[in-house]
Order: sequence, then structure tokens, then C-alpha cells
Amino acid sequence: MLVEYGSDIDPAVNQKVRSMNMALQGDRLNGIVEIVPAYCSILVIYDPAAADIDNLQKALLTLEKQLPERPVSTPAVVDIPVCYEGEYGPDMDEVARRTGLTAQEVARIHSEPEYMIYMVGFTPGFPYLGGLPKSLHVPRLETPRLSVPAGSVGIANNQTGIYPQSTPGGWHLIGQTPLRLFTPERADPIPYQPGDRIRFRPISSLDFHRLSTEEAV
Repeated sequence: MLVEYGSDIDPAVNQKVRSMNMALQGDRLNGIVEIVPAYCSILVIYDPAAADIDNLQKALLTLEKQLPERPVSTPAVVDIPVCYEGEYGPDMDEVARRTGLTAQEVARIHSEPEYMIYMVGFTPGFPYLGGLPKSLHVPRLETPRLSVPAGSVGIANNQTGIYPQSTPGGWHLIGQTPLRLFTPERADPIPYQPGDRIRFRPISSLDFHRLSTEEAV
């Protein structure tokens, strides 16, 4: 069952999605198998042998009315070091050409905002971030890469995000973080969740190598 709250990338809409997700995770209505929050909607996967669709819809509507009374967790601000130099930003020159900016201006503008995580998906730990400055809006690549290096920071249209693993991808790559953003062996394999904020911190290639070595230990 798909519960939709809107059709645009909007902080208020996403706030309702996240509040509903927290409520569902807390109450765990009978028959619900999985809950998948997105930008503007929540997919509720349920077992039809354990839950009646009409009763489930009524329960969701009742839960929704209670949302204003439920506390919302305070978002964390997660610092992500990013090297925008040379090989770490293979599409930086193309983005600069398309936007009429220099590579240094692209890096500065990209690292200035505090981005909200609207959803985590595509691959484990991939944060979809809204709020990319309009001056950096560029389309997706015409031909996606078959392999994007883990840690790559990309932009596409009005979004930015980070590839935690090496996967195919069609976003313009302007930087890379040395941090491991998906570590399944840890109790908390992903260091952020929807609603948290991401702050990109520019670093040099020397800092990238140093932090990469520390992450590998």
C-alpha cells in the first residue's frame, strides 16, 4: 500500500513522511512486514494473511491524526570531508563548463549549504540530499558509468548525494569522501538517517590519503 503526501521535494512533506515512518516503526501494526519511506510517500508492505486492507487503512488514518502529538527526533548534523580535486572529481570540469563557474567556485558553492537527507536508498547508505543551489543544477549523464568509485559525491538536476559503494551511476561526480559510509559489520552500519543534515567539508588530496589510511585501520 502506497501512502502519498505530495509530489515535490518539499521539507514539510518529507517531515510528515518521516513522522509517519517513526510512528509506524514504533507501533508496528499487525501484519506490516516492511516500511519504506521516500521523498513524498511511504510504501507499506503487509501480509494479506495477517492484516485486512480496510482495517489497515483505518489504523493508518488514526495514526496520522496522532502525529502532531508525537515527539520528533532532533536531526543530527554529519560532517563529510570531500576532496574536490583532480581525479576525485572526474566531472568537475564538465560541471564548471555547463554552469559557467570555475572548479573552485563549484566546490565552494557545493560545500556551503547544510543539506537535509530526504531519503536513503538505491544502495545501502546512499543519501538523497535536497537543497542543491540552483547555480549547480546540471542534468544526469547521457550515458551512466558502469562503475562509480565508493565515496563519490555526485550531483544531478536539483539533488546531490554520495555513493557509499562502487556501483553503476549516472550523476556528475565532483568529489569523493575517504569515509566508509556503509559498514555492515558495525551495530549502526550507516552514520545518518532520513531527516539528518549533511555538511560537506572540502579537504586536500593529502588529507584524503591520510583519512583513507585511518579508515582502513
